[in-house]
Amino acid sequence: MTPRPPRRTSSRRGLVTGLVVATALALSGCTGVTYEETALPAPATTSTPPAPTGTPVACTNATQSYDPLPSLPASSSITDGSVRAILERGHLTVGVSADTYLFGARDPFTNRIEGFDIDIARAVAQSLLGSASKVRFRVITAADRIEVLEKREVDMVARNMTMTCARWEQIAFSSEYYHSGQKLLVAKDPSGAVPDTTIEDLKGKRVCAPRGTSTLEKLRSVKGVEAVPAADHTGCLVLFQQGRADAITGDDTVLAGLAAQDPYTVVSSAPAITDEPYGLGFNQADVYLVRYVNRVLADLKADGRWKATYNRWLADTLGPAPAPPVGVHGRARP
Repeated sequence: MTPRPPRRTSSRRGLVTGLVVATALALSGCTGVTYEETALPAPATTSTPPAPTGTPVACTNATQSYDPLPSLPASSSITDGSVRAILERGHLTVGVSADTYLFGARDPFTNRIEGFDIDIARAVAQSLLGSASKVRFRVITAADRIEVLEKREVDMVARNMTMTCARWEQIAFSSEYYHSGQKLLVAKDPSGAVPDTTIEDLKGKRVCAPRGTSTLEKLRSVKGVEAVPAADHTGCLVLFQQGRADAITGDDTVLAGLAAQDPYTVVSSAPAITDEPYGLGFNQADVYLVRYVNRVLADLKADGRWKATYNRWLADTLGPAPAPPVGVHGRARP
Protein backbone atom coordinates (compact mmCIF):
# COMPACT_ATOMS: atom_id res chain seq x y z
CA MET A 1 0.00 0.00 0.00
CA THR A 2 1.39 3.42 -0.95
CA PRO A 3 2.47 5.54 2.09
CA ARG A 4 0.14 8.36 3.02
CA PRO A 5 1.19 11.82 1.80
CA PRO A 6 1.92 14.51 4.44
CA ARG A 7 -1.39 15.66 5.93
CA ARG A 8 -0.75 19.00 7.59
CA THR A 9 1.23 21.01 5.01
CA SER A 10 -1.77 22.39 3.14
CA SER A 11 -3.90 25.30 4.30
CA ARG A 12 -6.67 23.78 2.20
CA ARG A 13 -6.34 20.61 4.29
CA GLY A 14 -6.70 22.60 7.49
CA LEU A 15 -9.81 24.27 6.11
CA VAL A 16 -11.40 20.93 5.24
CA THR A 17 -10.60 19.54 8.69
CA GLY A 18 -11.96 22.63 10.40
CA LEU A 19 -15.21 22.49 8.46
CA VAL A 20 -15.75 18.84 9.27
CA VAL A 21 -15.02 19.35 12.98
CA ALA A 22 -17.38 22.34 13.06
CA THR A 23 -20.09 20.32 11.35
CA ALA A 24 -19.69 17.46 13.81
CA LEU A 25 -20.00 19.85 16.76
CA ALA A 26 -23.06 21.52 15.27
CA LEU A 27 -24.81 18.22 14.77
CA SER A 28 -24.56 17.31 18.44
CA GLY A 29 -27.35 19.75 19.20
CA CYS A 30 -29.60 18.96 16.26
CA THR A 31 -33.26 18.14 16.77
CA GLY A 32 -36.18 17.48 14.47
CA VAL A 33 -36.87 20.09 11.79
CA THR A 34 -39.52 20.62 9.15
CA TYR A 35 -38.93 21.93 5.65
CA GLU A 36 -41.20 23.06 2.84
CA GLU A 37 -40.40 21.65 -0.56
CA THR A 38 -42.15 21.09 -3.88
CA ALA A 39 -44.35 18.02 -3.53
CA LEU A 40 -43.33 14.85 -5.30
CA PRO A 41 -45.71 13.46 -7.94
CA ALA A 42 -48.43 11.17 -6.65
CA PRO A 43 -47.36 7.49 -6.80
CA ALA A 44 -48.91 5.05 -9.20
CA THR A 45 -50.77 2.04 -7.86
CA THR A 46 -50.44 -1.58 -8.84
CA SER A 47 -51.99 -4.75 -7.53
CA THR A 48 -50.27 -7.32 -5.30
CA PRO A 49 -51.89 -10.24 -3.43
CA PRO A 50 -52.59 -9.49 0.25
CA ALA A 51 -50.09 -10.56 2.91
CA PRO A 52 -50.51 -14.06 4.31
CA THR A 53 -51.15 -14.73 7.96
CA GLY A 54 -49.54 -17.48 9.96
CA THR A 55 -47.08 -18.42 12.66
CA PRO A 56 -43.75 -16.56 12.41
CA VAL A 57 -40.86 -18.65 11.13
CA ALA A 58 -37.13 -18.36 11.71
CA CYS A 59 -35.43 -15.61 9.71
CA THR A 60 -33.53 -17.13 6.80
CA ASN A 61 -33.57 -14.09 4.51
CA ALA A 62 -33.13 -10.68 6.12
CA THR A 63 -34.33 -8.90 2.97
CA GLN A 64 -37.75 -10.56 3.13
CA SER A 65 -40.40 -8.11 4.31
CA TYR A 66 -44.19 -8.11 4.55
CA ASP A 67 -46.28 -8.06 1.40
CA PRO A 68 -47.12 -4.55 0.15
CA LEU A 69 -50.73 -3.43 0.25
CA PRO A 70 -52.57 -4.24 -3.00
CA SER A 71 -52.96 -0.49 -3.62
CA LEU A 72 -52.64 2.73 -1.66
CA PRO A 73 -55.88 3.31 0.29
CA ALA A 74 -57.57 6.63 0.91
CA SER A 75 -56.38 8.05 4.21
CA SER A 76 -59.95 8.19 5.51
CA SER A 77 -60.32 4.43 5.10
CA ILE A 78 -57.26 3.50 7.19
CA THR A 79 -58.11 2.07 10.61
CA ASP A 80 -54.66 0.91 11.78
CA GLY A 81 -53.89 2.63 15.09
CA SER A 82 -50.28 3.63 14.37
CA VAL A 83 -51.09 5.08 10.96
CA ARG A 84 -54.20 6.87 12.31
CA ALA A 85 -51.96 8.52 14.93
CA ILE A 86 -49.67 9.82 12.17
CA LEU A 87 -52.63 11.10 10.14
CA GLU A 88 -54.15 12.88 13.13
CA ARG A 89 -50.77 14.36 14.11
CA GLY A 90 -50.39 15.72 10.58
CA HIS A 91 -46.76 14.79 10.00
CA LEU A 92 -44.43 11.81 9.73
CA THR A 93 -41.50 11.69 12.18
CA VAL A 94 -38.37 10.14 10.66
CA GLY A 95 -34.98 9.41 12.19
CA VAL A 96 -32.22 10.41 9.76
CA SER A 97 -28.55 11.24 9.46
CA ALA A 98 -27.41 14.82 9.02
CA ASP A 99 -23.78 14.04 8.18
CA THR A 100 -23.99 11.26 5.57
CA TYR A 101 -23.26 13.29 2.47
CA LEU A 102 -25.49 12.34 -0.49
CA PHE A 103 -27.84 10.24 1.69
CA GLY A 104 -28.74 12.51 4.60
CA ALA A 105 -26.68 15.63 5.23
CA ARG A 106 -27.31 19.20 6.34
CA ASP A 107 -26.49 21.78 3.68
CA PRO A 108 -24.38 24.41 5.53
CA PHE A 109 -25.74 27.19 3.32
CA THR A 110 -29.48 26.42 3.51
CA ASN A 111 -29.54 24.43 6.81
CA ARG A 112 -31.74 21.87 5.03
CA ILE A 113 -31.17 18.14 5.41
CA GLU A 114 -30.95 16.61 1.93
CA GLY A 115 -30.05 13.36 0.19
CA PHE A 116 -31.30 10.06 -1.15
CA ASP A 117 -32.73 8.85 2.19
CA ILE A 118 -34.43 12.20 2.73
CA ASP A 119 -36.19 12.04 -0.64
CA ILE A 120 -37.40 8.52 0.12
CA ALA A 121 -38.85 9.74 3.43
CA ARG A 122 -40.53 12.66 1.66
CA ALA A 123 -42.08 10.26 -0.85
CA VAL A 124 -43.70 8.34 2.03
CA ALA A 125 -45.03 11.60 3.51
CA GLN A 126 -46.33 12.65 0.10
CA SER A 127 -48.28 9.43 -0.25
CA LEU A 128 -49.58 9.18 3.31
CA LEU A 129 -50.24 12.85 4.11
CA GLY A 130 -50.58 14.44 0.70
CA SER A 131 -47.45 16.61 0.96
CA ALA A 132 -43.72 15.88 0.90
CA SER A 133 -43.25 18.71 3.41
CA LYS A 134 -45.31 16.99 6.12
CA VAL A 135 -42.31 15.29 7.66
CA ARG A 136 -40.19 16.14 10.67
CA PHE A 137 -36.64 14.86 10.74
CA ARG A 138 -34.95 13.82 13.95
CA VAL A 139 -31.18 13.62 13.62
CA ILE A 140 -29.89 10.38 15.15
CA THR A 141 -26.63 8.44 15.22
CA ALA A 142 -26.29 4.92 13.85
CA ALA A 143 -26.33 3.63 17.42
CA ASP A 144 -29.71 5.34 18.06
CA ARG A 145 -31.62 3.64 15.25
CA ILE A 146 -33.03 0.64 17.09
CA GLU A 147 -33.76 2.45 20.37
CA VAL A 148 -35.77 5.33 18.86
CA LEU A 149 -37.98 2.81 17.06
CA GLU A 150 -38.49 0.61 20.10
CA LYS A 151 -39.41 3.66 22.20
CA ARG A 152 -41.66 5.02 19.40
CA GLU A 153 -39.79 8.30 19.35
CA VAL A 154 -39.99 8.19 15.55
CA ASP A 155 -42.36 6.52 13.08
CA MET A 156 -39.63 5.41 10.70
CA VAL A 157 -35.85 5.39 10.36
CA ALA A 158 -34.30 6.27 6.99
CA ARG A 159 -30.62 6.14 7.82
CA ASN A 160 -28.76 3.71 5.51
CA MET A 161 -29.51 0.73 7.80
CA THR A 162 -28.50 -2.79 6.77
CA MET A 163 -31.20 -5.43 7.07
CA THR A 164 -30.11 -8.36 9.28
CA CYS A 165 -31.92 -11.26 10.92
CA ALA A 166 -30.65 -10.11 14.33
CA ARG A 167 -32.24 -6.69 13.82
CA TRP A 168 -35.52 -8.29 12.74
CA GLU A 169 -35.75 -9.62 16.31
CA GLN A 170 -35.93 -6.00 17.54
CA ILE A 171 -37.57 -4.00 14.75
CA ALA A 172 -39.28 -4.45 11.38
CA PHE A 173 -37.93 -3.49 7.97
CA SER A 174 -39.44 -2.37 4.71
CA SER A 175 -38.44 -4.20 1.57
CA GLU A 176 -34.91 -3.40 0.36
CA TYR A 177 -34.74 0.10 -1.14
CA TYR A 178 -30.98 0.35 -1.78
CA HIS A 179 -28.11 -2.13 -2.16
CA SER A 180 -24.65 -1.15 -0.97
CA GLY A 181 -21.39 -2.85 0.00
CA GLN A 182 -18.67 -2.32 2.59
CA LYS A 183 -15.43 -0.76 1.29
CA LEU A 184 -12.45 1.26 2.53
CA LEU A 185 -11.63 4.97 2.42
CA VAL A 186 -7.87 5.55 2.28
CA ALA A 187 -5.40 8.34 1.57
CA LYS A 188 -5.22 9.38 -2.07
CA ASP A 189 -2.07 8.26 -3.90
CA PRO A 190 0.11 11.26 -4.92
CA SER A 191 0.23 9.84 -8.46
CA GLY A 192 -3.54 10.08 -8.74
CA ALA A 193 -3.96 6.32 -9.15
CA VAL A 194 -6.84 4.80 -7.18
CA PRO A 195 -5.39 2.26 -4.72
CA ASP A 196 -6.83 -1.23 -4.49
CA THR A 197 -6.32 -1.47 -0.71
CA THR A 198 -8.02 -4.43 0.97
CA ILE A 199 -8.76 -4.98 4.65
CA GLU A 200 -5.94 -7.57 4.72
CA ASP A 201 -3.49 -4.85 3.66
CA LEU A 202 -4.29 -2.93 6.84
CA LYS A 203 -3.03 -5.41 9.42
CA GLY A 204 -1.29 -3.47 12.16
CA LYS A 205 -3.23 -0.34 11.14
CA ARG A 206 -6.10 1.57 12.74
CA VAL A 207 -9.43 1.47 10.92
CA CYS A 208 -12.44 3.53 11.99
CA ALA A 209 -16.15 2.65 11.87
CA PRO A 210 -19.21 4.11 13.66
CA ARG A 211 -20.49 2.59 16.90
CA GLY A 212 -23.70 0.56 16.72
CA THR A 213 -23.15 -0.56 13.11
CA SER A 214 -22.77 -3.98 11.54
CA THR A 215 -19.66 -2.50 9.89
CA LEU A 216 -17.90 -2.12 13.25
CA GLU A 217 -18.91 -5.66 14.22
CA LYS A 218 -17.35 -7.05 11.03
CA LEU A 219 -14.23 -4.90 11.50
CA ARG A 220 -13.66 -6.26 15.01
CA SER A 221 -13.63 -9.80 13.60
CA VAL A 222 -10.62 -9.04 11.36
CA LYS A 223 -7.43 -10.26 13.00
CA GLY A 224 -4.50 -7.86 13.15
CA VAL A 225 -6.56 -4.72 12.49
CA GLU A 226 -7.22 -2.24 15.31
CA ALA A 227 -10.88 -1.18 15.25
CA VAL A 228 -11.34 2.51 16.14
CA PRO A 229 -14.97 3.41 16.97
CA ALA A 230 -16.50 6.85 16.50
CA ALA A 231 -19.98 8.32 16.92
CA ASP A 232 -20.54 8.48 13.16
CA HIS A 233 -18.69 8.61 9.84
CA THR A 234 -17.99 12.33 10.24
CA GLY A 235 -16.25 11.47 13.49
CA CYS A 236 -14.23 8.86 11.62
CA LEU A 237 -13.22 11.45 9.03
CA VAL A 238 -12.04 13.79 11.78
CA LEU A 239 -9.93 11.00 13.34
CA PHE A 240 -8.53 10.15 9.89
CA GLN A 241 -7.58 13.78 9.26
CA GLN A 242 -5.95 14.03 12.70
CA GLY A 243 -3.83 10.97 11.96
CA ARG A 244 -5.57 8.88 14.63
CA ALA A 245 -6.99 6.41 12.07
CA ASP A 246 -5.29 5.02 8.96
CA ALA A 247 -8.47 4.20 7.05
CA ILE A 248 -12.26 4.29 7.35
CA THR A 249 -14.57 1.42 6.51
CA GLY A 250 -18.24 1.68 5.67
CA ASP A 251 -20.76 1.33 2.91
CA ASP A 252 -19.47 2.54 -0.45
CA THR A 253 -22.20 5.17 -0.70
CA VAL A 254 -21.21 6.70 2.65
CA LEU A 255 -17.51 6.64 1.78
CA ALA A 256 -18.20 8.29 -1.57
CA GLY A 257 -19.76 11.16 0.34
CA LEU A 258 -16.72 11.46 2.62
CA ALA A 259 -14.37 11.45 -0.37
CA ALA A 260 -16.42 14.22 -1.97
CA GLN A 261 -15.80 16.32 1.17
CA ASP A 262 -12.07 15.57 1.52
CA PRO A 263 -9.95 15.81 -1.63
CA TYR A 264 -7.09 13.93 0.04
CA THR A 265 -9.10 10.70 0.29
CA VAL A 266 -10.42 8.11 -2.14
CA VAL A 267 -12.56 4.96 -2.01
CA SER A 268 -10.43 1.88 -2.62
CA SER A 269 -11.09 0.12 -5.93
CA ALA A 270 -10.92 -3.30 -4.23
CA PRO A 271 -14.17 -5.34 -4.38
CA ALA A 272 -16.75 -4.74 -1.65
CA ILE A 273 -16.17 -6.78 1.50
CA THR A 274 -19.88 -7.41 2.07
CA ASP A 275 -23.36 -6.96 0.63
CA GLU A 276 -25.37 -4.35 2.51
CA PRO A 277 -29.11 -4.31 1.73
CA TYR A 278 -30.75 -1.17 3.13
CA GLY A 279 -34.25 -1.20 4.59
CA LEU A 280 -36.36 1.49 6.22
CA GLY A 281 -36.79 0.71 9.92
CA PHE A 282 -40.08 0.53 11.89
CA ASN A 283 -41.36 -0.49 15.28
CA GLN A 284 -41.80 -4.27 15.25
CA ALA A 285 -45.57 -4.01 15.83
CA ASP A 286 -46.22 -1.66 12.89
CA VAL A 287 -46.88 -4.34 10.27
CA TYR A 288 -49.59 -2.34 8.47
CA LEU A 289 -47.33 0.72 8.19
CA VAL A 290 -44.55 -1.48 6.76
CA ARG A 291 -46.99 -2.91 4.19
CA TYR A 292 -48.11 0.61 3.27
CA VAL A 293 -44.52 1.79 2.79
CA ASN A 294 -43.69 -1.35 0.79
CA ARG A 295 -46.47 -0.32 -1.63
CA VAL A 296 -44.92 3.15 -1.88
CA LEU A 297 -41.46 1.67 -2.56
CA ALA A 298 -42.82 -0.72 -5.18
CA ASP A 299 -44.46 2.20 -6.97
CA LEU A 300 -41.30 4.34 -6.78
CA LYS A 301 -39.29 1.55 -8.37
CA ALA A 302 -41.89 0.84 -11.05
CA ASP A 303 -42.61 4.36 -12.29
CA GLY A 304 -39.04 5.68 -12.54
CA ARG A 305 -38.97 7.93 -9.48
CA TRP A 306 -36.46 5.68 -7.69
CA LYS A 307 -34.01 6.01 -10.61
CA ALA A 308 -34.57 9.76 -10.79
CA THR A 309 -33.78 10.08 -7.08
CA TYR A 310 -30.65 7.94 -7.47
CA ASN A 311 -29.40 10.00 -10.40
CA ARG A 312 -30.08 13.25 -8.54
CA TRP A 313 -27.84 12.33 -5.63
CA LEU A 314 -25.51 9.50 -6.57
CA ALA A 315 -24.87 9.39 -10.32
CA ASP A 316 -22.01 11.92 -10.20
CA THR A 317 -19.95 9.73 -7.85
CA LEU A 318 -21.28 6.21 -8.44
CA GLY A 319 -22.41 6.37 -12.07
CA PRO A 320 -25.91 6.15 -13.62
CA ALA A 321 -28.66 4.42 -11.67
CA PRO A 322 -28.71 0.61 -11.75
CA ALA A 323 -31.95 -1.34 -11.68
CA PRO A 324 -33.68 -0.81 -8.32
CA PRO A 325 -33.32 -3.70 -5.84
CA VAL A 326 -36.14 -6.20 -6.21
CA GLY A 327 -38.36 -6.35 -3.13
CA VAL A 328 -38.63 -9.74 -1.44
CA HIS A 329 -41.97 -10.24 0.29
CA GLY A 330 -44.06 -12.92 1.98
CA ARG A 331 -42.75 -12.63 5.56
CA ALA A 332 -45.26 -14.12 8.01
CA ARG A 333 -46.78 -11.65 10.43
CA PRO A 334 -45.77 -11.92 14.10
